[in-house]
Amino acid sequence: MNAPARLSLYGLGLIGAFAAAFLVAGAVAPGAEVAARTTTTDGDRATHDEPSAAQNDAAMLPGLSMEADGYRLSEVEIPAAVGETGELRFSVLDPDGQPLLDYTEEHEKDLHLIVVREDGSRFRHVHPELDASGTWSLPWTWDAAGSYRVFADFTAAAAERGVTLARTISVAGDFTPVPPQDEVREARAGEFDVALSGDLVAGGSSTLTLEVTRDGEAVTTMQPYLGAFGHLVALRDGDLAYLHVHPDGAEPEAGQRSGASVDFAAEAPTPGRYLLYFDFQVDDEVHTASFVVATGDQAAPAESHAPADDGHDDH
Repeated sequence: MNAPARLSLYGLGLIGAFAAAFLVAGAVAPGAEVAARTTTTDGDRATHDEPSAAQNDAAMLPGLSMEADGYRLSEVEIPAAVGETGELRFSVLDPDGQPLLDYTEEHEKDLHLIVVREDGSRFRHVHPELDASGTWSLPWTWDAAGSYRVFADFTAAAAERGVTLARTISVAGDFTPVPPQDEVREARAGEFDVALSGDLVAGGSSTLTLEVTRDGEAVTTMQPYLGAFGHLVALRDGDLAYLHVHPDGAEPEAGQRSGASVDFAAEAPTPGRYLLYFDFQVDDEVHTASFVVATGDQAAPAESHAPADDGHDDH
């Protein structure tokens, strides 16, 4: 059955001066081990600049801060090195500083965890378990060293809107960076080929279409995944500001199938390049295809990164 899902980008309209995002207290920048601080020195005296309106606007961009709307992401416990078996563990702290226990389900889950290396590779979209103490956890092993961004995307039961909190963590081991690439509009995900068409427009809406084929034939058996026929995460290249795509319409009914294309109504908050990760499900298996798209008024710079096809279908 052909039932392309119209999806819309949320967390948008948040247009800030992202050059200042790294200066916002509590913001997490790629490669940084701690939050950036607006601290300067004046001789032997340390001075703290008052945040500007532009900095406050930048702080609102999802994925750049470990704290938003009174909620805070705790330190993230992880296996320290590549190949070490262990758990990834963290808590969300409420405005009183206590572990948050009550959540509103969004896209069939109370919390979505996104982990991606700062060069855009090693993307994972997973769903940890919450225990009675308010700790989220799941088994975890790293297969590549580097600096990673950890995003917790959730809606507290007492809140009117969802938030996305983030921290940057480091994984020990031999580091092999992903070579920079130009725009990526065709990707391989398992036995499937996925093509992306359409353009992003900074400050305006546009349509992106993802078409899934297998052995040159259109795939018409995509299953609902997290309440939609496709799920998209977008990260702004350079600072990894987070934009989460979700369905704009009724959820698919049980047993319903879709294919071979899925449309997304997208709006980029600023000019730049965006790393896109498209999740889809066929035959009860979730696959991820990765892309790079620049806004229509900006060329692709050589130093930009592209998400690698690293074989992760971890969901």
